[in-house]
Amino acid sequence: MSERTVLITGCSSGIGLDAARTLKSRGWRVFATCRADADCERLRGEGLESFRLDYADPASITAAVREALDRSDGRLDALFNNGAHAIPGAVEDIPTDALRAIFEANLFGWHELTRQVIPAMRAQGHGRIVNCSSVLGLIALKWRGAYVATKFALEGLTDTLRLEMRDTPIEIVTIEPGPIGTKFRENAVKQFERWIDWESSARAEQYRTSLLRRLYGPGAADRFELPPAAVTARLIRALEARRPRPRYYVTLPTHAMAAARRLLPARPLDWLLAKG
Repeated sequence: MSERTVLITGCSSGIGLDAARTLKSRGWRVFATCRADADCERLRGEGLESFRLDYADPASITAAVREALDRSDGRLDALFNNGAHAIPGAVEDIPTDALRAIFEANLFGWHELTRQVIPAMRAQGHGRIVNCSSVLGLIALKWRGAYVATKFALEGLTDTLRLEMRDTPIEIVTIEPGPIGTKFRENAVKQFERWIDWESSARAEQYRTSLLRRLYGPGAADRFELPPAAVTARLIRALEARRPRPRYYVTLPTHAMAAARRLLPARPLDWLLAKG
């Protein structure tokens, strides 16, 4: 059997970078894509095959798929959709243009990339598409409305795709991380400063006493936080199991919130989530 190939997005750091390094060490041929050319160059310096893919840039998606297929003689065994960001803020303070922008990066680009790899997988007679969702694709939390909206949408789109692909040799899998040690908060601060006029908000005092402390403070260590390697471990199962599960949960909070959503009525669940 020839070398297995996987295209991974969001490889500049965190989950994507760990996945790229680990799968390469396991014998996979990894196409580790990033939004920025400088990050691609850095990854190439450590021996990874890296080129640009920005979910918000449709031309870069098409170019990246073409590059991967050209390098592998038309074969792509797996796709790991991973790159995403958040725009912290109260729903009433999120400009609609900000919502459009985050859906472009967190959902529409994923959809476009997935659509472009399916024909190659169908033609070769096999394939795995793994989408990295979130515990916030299962439940909602305050200040995270934009990100929650994209992940809820991703959950529905992925579930539908899994049903539709049942008559094909393509497996569709969702990974559900919880708190993972990455640069996610650091990247969220940039989006917050770009889009949210919190000082003009009716909730300005709540921002001062709550969200701003979380974003800019040192932050208490999350006792449930796991390293990116925990996600990679589930990804390996999703890619290498003979018959992968539809979903893989990561971290205790994700398991707990999945159970809470199934078991609790809406008002008790709201009470629990409002405390978080």
